[in-house]
Amino acid sequence: MPRTLLTIAVMLFAANAQAQSSALSSSSSTTSMGDLIKQGYEIKSTVSNGAKLIVFLQKDNSAYACEFTSLTSSRCGSIN
Repeated sequence: MPRTLLTIAVMLFAANAQAQSSALSSSSSTTSMGDLIKQGYEIKSTVSNGAKLIVFLQKDNSAYACEFTSLTSSRCGSIN
C-alpha cells in the first residue's frame, strides 16, 4: 500500500518535476520524468534513499532512473 501511494504521488508531481529537470540537465542522456512517461515508459519500482526517492522506469530494453530530492526537483538519466 505505501509503495502504491508513493507511485501515485510521483506520477501526480511529474509535471512539476519536468519544469525543474530542464534547468538541472545539460547532457543529452538526461531527460525529465514527464517526457519519459509521455514516451511510453512505465514505472517499475520506487526506492526511498534517505530524503530522496528513486523511481525506475522501463520501456522495452531501455531503462531510466529518476531521483527526486523534493516534489519539484528531480533528475533522470539512462541506466543502460
